[in-house]
Amino acid sequence: MTDDMATADNTATADGTAVTGKTTMGRSETERETHSMLSPTAPADRRIDVLSLYPRDMNIYGDTGNITVILRRLELLGYEPVLHLYNQGDAWPDQVDLILGGGGQDSGQRKIQADFASRADILRDLAGKGVPMLLVCGLYQLFGRSFTTLEGDVLPGIGIFDAQTVGGTHRIIGNITEQSTDFGTIIGYENHSGKTTIDDGSATRPLGTVAEGCGNNGEDRSEGARVRNVIGTYCHGPLLPKNPRIADFLIRTAVINRYGSFTPTSTPEQKKELEQLDLYARRASAVAQNRPR
Repeated sequence: MTDDMATADNTATADGTAVTGKTTMGRSETERETHSMLSPTAPADRRIDVLSLYPRDMNIYGDTGNITVILRRLELLGYEPVLHLYNQGDAWPDQVDLILGGGGQDSGQRKIQADFASRADILRDLAGKGVPMLLVCGLYQLFGRSFTTLEGDVLPGIGIFDAQTVGGTHRIIGNITEQSTDFGTIIGYENHSGKTTIDDGSATRPLGTVAEGCGNNGEDRSEGARVRNVIGTYCHGPLLPKNPRIADFLIRTAVINRYGSFTPTSTPEQKKELEQLDLYARRASAVAQNRPR
Protein backbone atom coordinates (compact mmCIF):
# COMPACT_ATOMS: atom_id res chain seq x y z
CA MET A 1 0.00 0.00 0.00
CA THR A 2 1.08 3.56 -0.63
CA ASP A 3 0.97 6.52 1.72
CA ASP A 4 0.43 8.96 -1.16
CA MET A 5 -2.68 11.09 -1.06
CA ALA A 6 -4.85 11.11 -4.18
CA THR A 7 -7.36 13.81 -4.98
CA ALA A 8 -10.54 13.47 -6.96
CA ASP A 9 -9.07 13.66 -10.46
CA ASN A 10 -5.74 11.93 -9.65
CA THR A 11 -3.75 14.34 -11.81
CA ALA A 12 -0.05 13.54 -11.30
CA THR A 13 3.06 15.69 -11.53
CA ALA A 14 6.35 14.41 -12.85
CA ASP A 15 7.47 13.31 -9.39
CA GLY A 16 4.26 11.37 -8.75
CA THR A 17 2.68 13.89 -6.40
CA ALA A 18 -1.08 14.16 -6.91
CA VAL A 19 -2.43 17.64 -7.59
CA THR A 20 -5.94 19.06 -7.77
CA GLY A 21 -6.43 22.80 -8.21
CA LYS A 22 -4.45 24.49 -5.44
CA THR A 23 -4.09 21.30 -3.43
CA THR A 24 -0.89 19.29 -3.46
CA MET A 25 -0.95 16.04 -1.56
CA GLY A 26 2.06 13.78 -1.58
CA ARG A 27 4.42 12.02 0.76
CA SER A 28 7.07 14.69 1.17
CA GLU A 29 7.81 17.78 3.21
CA THR A 30 4.48 19.15 1.96
CA GLU A 31 2.82 16.89 4.51
CA ARG A 32 3.82 19.48 7.11
CA GLU A 33 1.87 22.22 5.33
CA THR A 34 -1.79 23.12 5.07
CA HIS A 35 -3.22 22.15 1.69
CA SER A 36 -6.07 24.37 0.63
CA MET A 37 -8.71 23.96 -2.05
CA LEU A 38 -10.09 27.35 -1.01
CA SER A 39 -10.90 29.88 -3.70
CA PRO A 40 -9.58 33.37 -2.91
CA THR A 41 -13.10 34.71 -3.52
CA ALA A 42 -14.89 32.05 -1.44
CA PRO A 43 -17.48 33.36 1.07
CA ALA A 44 -16.24 33.21 4.64
CA ASP A 45 -19.17 30.98 5.65
CA ARG A 46 -18.37 28.21 3.14
CA ARG A 47 -14.96 27.08 4.39
CA ILE A 48 -14.67 23.70 6.16
CA ASP A 49 -11.34 22.62 7.68
CA VAL A 50 -10.69 18.87 7.38
CA LEU A 51 -7.82 17.25 9.27
CA SER A 52 -6.18 14.01 8.15
CA LEU A 53 -4.65 12.44 11.27
CA TYR A 54 -1.20 10.85 10.82
CA PRO A 55 -1.44 10.10 7.08
CA ARG A 56 2.26 9.20 6.92
CA ASP A 57 2.00 6.22 9.29
CA MET A 58 -1.73 5.46 9.56
CA ASN A 59 -2.77 5.11 5.96
CA ILE A 60 -3.23 1.60 4.57
CA TYR A 61 -5.81 -0.39 2.61
CA GLY A 62 -7.09 2.64 0.73
CA ASP A 63 -8.21 4.68 3.73
CA THR A 64 -7.12 7.96 2.12
CA GLY A 65 -10.01 7.43 -0.29
CA ASN A 66 -12.18 8.66 2.58
CA ILE A 67 -10.45 12.03 2.33
CA THR A 68 -11.06 12.20 -1.41
CA VAL A 69 -14.78 11.57 -0.86
CA ILE A 70 -15.18 14.21 1.86
CA LEU A 71 -13.34 16.89 -0.13
CA ARG A 72 -15.26 16.22 -3.33
CA ARG A 73 -18.69 16.01 -1.70
CA LEU A 74 -18.02 19.26 0.16
CA GLU A 75 -17.26 20.91 -3.17
CA LEU A 76 -20.35 19.45 -4.80
CA LEU A 77 -22.48 20.77 -1.93
CA GLY A 78 -21.08 24.25 -2.45
CA TYR A 79 -18.57 24.35 0.40
CA GLU A 80 -14.84 25.09 0.28
CA PRO A 81 -12.71 22.35 1.86
CA VAL A 82 -9.31 23.01 3.36
CA LEU A 83 -7.24 19.92 4.06
CA HIS A 84 -4.67 19.80 6.87
CA LEU A 85 -2.29 16.83 6.89
CA TYR A 86 -1.21 16.33 10.50
CA ASN A 87 1.84 14.14 11.28
CA GLN A 88 4.07 13.84 14.36
CA GLY A 89 5.61 17.13 15.36
CA ASP A 90 3.36 19.30 13.20
CA ALA A 91 1.60 22.38 14.47
CA TRP A 92 -2.07 21.79 15.23
CA PRO A 93 -4.36 23.87 12.96
CA ASP A 94 -6.26 26.77 14.47
CA GLN A 95 -9.55 25.44 13.08
CA VAL A 96 -10.64 21.79 12.76
CA ASP A 97 -14.18 20.95 11.67
CA LEU A 98 -13.82 17.27 10.75
CA ILE A 99 -11.18 14.60 11.43
CA LEU A 100 -10.35 11.51 9.38
CA GLY A 101 -7.87 8.82 10.44
CA GLY A 102 -6.87 5.53 8.88
CA GLY A 103 -5.39 2.18 9.74
CA GLY A 104 -1.79 1.16 10.26
CA GLN A 105 0.42 -1.67 11.39
CA ASP A 106 1.46 -2.05 15.03
CA SER A 107 4.71 -0.34 14.07
CA GLY A 108 2.80 2.69 12.83
CA GLN A 109 0.82 2.84 16.05
CA ARG A 110 4.07 2.80 18.04
CA LYS A 111 5.57 5.57 15.89
CA ILE A 112 2.74 7.98 16.58
CA GLN A 113 2.30 7.04 20.25
CA ALA A 114 4.14 9.92 21.93
CA ASP A 115 2.72 12.62 19.69
CA PHE A 116 -0.76 11.09 19.88
CA ALA A 117 -0.63 11.22 23.68
CA SER A 118 0.37 14.88 23.51
CA ARG A 119 -2.73 15.62 21.41
CA ALA A 120 -5.12 13.58 23.57
CA ASP A 121 -6.64 16.56 25.39
CA ILE A 122 -7.26 18.42 22.12
CA LEU A 123 -8.94 15.39 20.55
CA ARG A 124 -11.08 14.72 23.62
CA ASP A 125 -12.11 18.38 23.73
CA LEU A 126 -13.09 18.37 20.04
CA ALA A 127 -15.04 15.14 20.51
CA GLY A 128 -16.86 16.67 23.46
CA LYS A 129 -17.79 19.68 21.34
CA GLY A 130 -19.38 17.43 18.75
CA VAL A 131 -16.72 17.60 16.03
CA PRO A 132 -17.35 14.66 13.68
CA MET A 133 -14.57 12.13 13.31
CA LEU A 134 -14.06 8.89 11.40
CA LEU A 135 -11.32 6.56 12.65
CA VAL A 136 -10.49 3.31 10.86
CA CYS A 137 -8.81 0.21 12.29
CA GLY A 138 -5.52 1.22 13.95
CA LEU A 139 -6.67 4.68 14.99
CA TYR A 140 -10.06 3.29 15.99
CA GLN A 141 -8.21 1.05 18.43
CA LEU A 142 -6.19 3.94 19.87
CA PHE A 143 -9.31 6.05 20.39
CA GLY A 144 -10.32 3.40 22.94
CA ARG A 145 -8.63 2.94 26.30
CA SER A 146 -5.80 0.70 25.13
CA PHE A 147 -4.45 -1.71 22.55
CA THR A 148 -2.51 -4.72 23.85
CA THR A 149 -0.33 -6.23 21.14
CA LEU A 150 0.14 -9.95 20.62
CA GLU A 151 3.55 -9.58 22.28
CA GLY A 152 1.92 -8.12 25.39
CA ASP A 153 2.90 -4.49 24.88
CA VAL A 154 0.19 -2.10 26.01
CA LEU A 155 -0.31 0.99 23.86
CA PRO A 156 -2.42 3.50 25.82
CA GLY A 157 -5.39 4.98 24.03
CA ILE A 158 -7.11 8.30 24.64
CA GLY A 159 -10.37 6.87 25.96
CA ILE A 160 -12.90 8.55 23.70
CA PHE A 161 -14.43 5.12 23.14
CA ASP A 162 -15.19 2.97 26.19
CA ALA A 163 -13.47 0.02 24.57
CA GLN A 164 -10.26 -1.93 24.63
CA THR A 165 -8.46 -4.04 22.04
CA VAL A 166 -6.29 -7.13 22.40
CA GLY A 167 -4.17 -8.53 19.59
CA GLY A 168 -5.14 -12.01 18.40
CA THR A 169 -3.35 -14.86 16.66
CA HIS A 170 -5.96 -15.16 13.91
CA ARG A 171 -6.21 -12.48 11.24
CA ILE A 172 -9.74 -11.50 10.23
CA ILE A 173 -9.88 -10.79 6.50
CA GLY A 174 -12.78 -10.42 4.11
CA ASN A 175 -15.86 -8.51 3.01
CA ILE A 176 -18.16 -7.35 5.78
CA THR A 177 -21.78 -6.26 5.82
CA GLU A 178 -23.44 -4.73 8.83
CA GLN A 179 -26.74 -3.11 9.70
CA SER A 180 -26.71 0.27 11.41
CA THR A 181 -29.62 2.01 13.08
CA ASP A 182 -28.20 5.36 11.96
CA PHE A 183 -26.88 4.55 8.47
CA GLY A 184 -28.69 1.46 7.20
CA THR A 185 -26.58 -1.17 5.44
CA ILE A 186 -22.83 -0.58 5.71
CA ILE A 187 -20.34 -2.49 3.61
CA GLY A 188 -16.56 -2.64 3.83
CA TYR A 189 -13.51 -4.86 3.96
CA GLU A 190 -11.97 -5.91 7.25
CA ASN A 191 -8.34 -6.88 7.73
CA HIS A 192 -7.28 -6.98 11.38
CA SER A 193 -6.15 -9.32 14.13
CA GLY A 194 -7.14 -7.08 17.04
CA LYS A 195 -10.26 -7.95 19.00
CA THR A 196 -12.17 -4.95 20.33
CA THR A 197 -14.68 -5.10 23.14
CA ILE A 198 -17.02 -2.24 24.06
CA ASP A 199 -17.92 -1.83 27.74
CA ASP A 200 -21.43 -2.94 28.62
CA GLY A 201 -23.71 -0.10 29.61
CA SER A 202 -21.35 2.65 28.45
CA ALA A 203 -22.13 5.69 26.31
CA THR A 204 -20.19 4.02 23.50
CA ARG A 205 -22.34 1.85 21.28
CA PRO A 206 -21.50 -0.29 18.24
CA LEU A 207 -21.67 1.36 14.84
CA GLY A 208 -23.59 -1.63 13.55
CA THR A 209 -24.51 -5.30 13.89
CA VAL A 210 -22.64 -7.73 11.65
CA ALA A 211 -24.71 -9.56 9.05
CA GLU A 212 -21.74 -11.09 7.21
CA GLY A 213 -18.19 -11.07 8.55
CA CYS A 214 -16.59 -10.86 11.99
CA GLY A 215 -16.57 -7.24 13.13
CA ASN A 216 -15.04 -6.09 16.40
CA ASN A 217 -14.19 -9.50 17.80
CA GLY A 218 -16.02 -12.24 15.91
CA GLU A 219 -18.10 -13.10 18.96
CA ASP A 220 -20.76 -10.51 19.84
CA ARG A 221 -21.63 -9.43 16.25
CA SER A 222 -20.76 -5.82 16.99
CA GLU A 223 -18.77 -3.72 14.52
CA GLY A 224 -17.17 -0.39 15.13
CA ALA A 225 -18.12 2.13 17.76
CA ARG A 226 -19.86 5.46 18.06
CA VAL A 227 -20.00 8.06 20.80
CA ARG A 228 -21.48 11.49 20.09
CA ASN A 229 -20.26 12.27 16.54
CA VAL A 230 -17.13 10.12 16.67
CA ILE A 231 -17.22 6.94 14.58
CA GLY A 232 -14.72 4.09 14.73
CA THR A 233 -14.76 1.10 12.40
CA TYR A 234 -12.74 -1.80 11.03
CA CYS A 235 -14.19 -1.18 7.55
CA HIS A 236 -11.52 -0.45 4.98
CA GLY A 237 -12.28 -0.39 1.30
CA PRO A 238 -12.23 2.64 1.65
CA LEU A 239 -15.44 3.05 3.62
CA LEU A 240 -16.99 6.32 2.40
CA PRO A 241 -17.22 5.82 -1.40
CA LYS A 242 -19.53 2.87 -0.84
CA ASN A 243 -21.34 4.39 2.15
CA PRO A 244 -22.18 8.00 1.26
CA ARG A 245 -24.74 8.29 4.09
CA ILE A 246 -21.84 8.29 6.53
CA ALA A 247 -19.92 10.83 4.45
CA ASP A 248 -22.93 13.14 4.33
CA PHE A 249 -23.48 12.77 8.08
CA LEU A 250 -19.87 13.83 8.74
CA ILE A 251 -20.17 16.79 6.37
CA ARG A 252 -23.56 17.99 7.58
CA THR A 253 -22.47 17.75 11.22
CA ALA A 254 -19.24 19.63 10.55
CA VAL A 255 -21.06 22.43 8.77
CA ILE A 256 -23.78 22.81 11.40
CA ASN A 257 -21.22 22.77 14.21
CA ARG A 258 -19.33 25.62 12.59
CA TYR A 259 -22.06 27.76 11.06
CA GLY A 260 -25.29 26.72 12.79
CA SER A 261 -27.06 25.58 9.63
CA PHE A 262 -26.51 23.42 6.56
CA THR A 263 -27.28 25.21 3.30
CA PRO A 264 -25.99 23.40 0.19
CA THR A 265 -25.68 25.53 -2.95
CA SER A 266 -25.12 22.80 -5.52
CA THR A 267 -25.44 23.71 -9.17
CA PRO A 268 -27.48 21.40 -11.43
CA GLU A 269 -24.23 19.87 -12.67
CA GLN A 270 -23.04 19.26 -9.11
CA LYS A 271 -26.35 17.67 -8.15
CA LYS A 272 -26.05 15.37 -11.15
CA GLU A 273 -22.56 14.30 -10.09
CA LEU A 274 -23.75 13.62 -6.53
CA GLU A 275 -26.59 11.48 -7.88
CA GLN A 276 -24.13 9.57 -10.06
CA LEU A 277 -21.78 8.97 -7.15
CA ASP A 278 -24.67 7.70 -5.03
CA LEU A 279 -25.73 5.38 -7.86
CA TYR A 280 -22.20 3.96 -8.04
CA ALA A 281 -22.30 3.44 -4.28
CA ARG A 282 -25.56 1.49 -4.47
CA ARG A 283 -24.18 -0.69 -7.25
CA ALA A 284 -20.94 -1.30 -5.33
CA SER A 285 -22.93 -2.22 -2.23
CA ALA A 286 -25.02 -4.73 -4.15
CA VAL A 287 -21.93 -6.36 -5.66
CA ALA A 288 -20.04 -6.46 -2.36
CA GLN A 289 -22.95 -8.07 -0.52
CA ASN A 290 -23.02 -10.92 -3.02
CA ARG A 291 -19.29 -11.58 -3.07
CA PRO A 292 -17.87 -14.54 -1.17
CA ARG A 293 -16.11 -13.55 2.01
